[in-house]
Amino acid sequence: MTIHCNGTPIDCKSPKVMGILNVTPDSFYDGGKFNNQAQIVLQVKNMLDQGATFIDVGGYSSRPGAENVSEEEELNRVIPVIELIVEKFPKAIISIDTFRSRVARNAIASGASIVNDISAGSLDAAMMDTVAELKVPYIMMHMQGTPQTMQDQPKYNHIVLEIADFFKKKLEKATLLGIKELIIDPGFGFGKTVAHNYEILQNLSNLTAFGVPVLAGLSRKSMIYKPLNTSPEEALNGTTALHMAALMNGAGVLRVHDVKEAFETIILFNKLQSS
Repeated sequence: MTIHCNGTPIDCKSPKVMGILNVTPDSFYDGGKFNNQAQIVLQVKNMLDQGATFIDVGGYSSRPGAENVSEEEELNRVIPVIELIVEKFPKAIISIDTFRSRVARNAIASGASIVNDISAGSLDAAMMDTVAELKVPYIMMHMQGTPQTMQDQPKYNHIVLEIADFFKKKLEKATLLGIKELIIDPGFGFGKTVAHNYEILQNLSNLTAFGVPVLAGLSRKSMIYKPLNTSPEEALNGTTALHMAALMNGAGVLRVHDVKEAFETIILFNKLQSS
């Protein structure tokens, strides 16, 4: 359950927070919020001060139905931001949220130390080879379809078993290629209905059997605000509730927009576990 980032060991048996930094104009919750250096520096400082272990930088919106963004545009969005974070916060652990191997390679060269791939190598055949060559931790997410098509009536015969089988095959391939440190993410909201998402959450502990950390990306998603008839902006309380459920079911990393609340949830979870 330990991964190494820039030579630093991080034990995910004690749950960690990954703070989201979207440098996109169209992400579902925070699109366009962080579009200048001062805003980016302040947001990263706040997330680190509030308890984030990782800062996840993304330049390609993967919200349902998102428009495709060229590789060059994605690079132009993320590389200056990674360089800025490295300059201002040299000890920060940065992950690059991309499914493109060229973006991953350039991001690692610029100072990122983790690759977070929503497609687990399915959208770029060179991705796993690239990660193996770079010798960095790799986050593999399950998604049915692409960001443009994933919510077009997603269907499964048995979603929990199908996701487990997906990760069995992906982990075997990654290990054979020489990727030594892996994290898996069931992909809440990526090619799943609300009911699918709750079935995954209820059975999240099944994924811990693979012996690698499990990441839960639940923050402000439609599985929270649709049942509550609210919006992403009003979904913080529901997010916190589901974060505790994810922790109780074995999540080792929470990927979040709101670091303070997630970190406090982990403190209380740890207190509960030690009592």
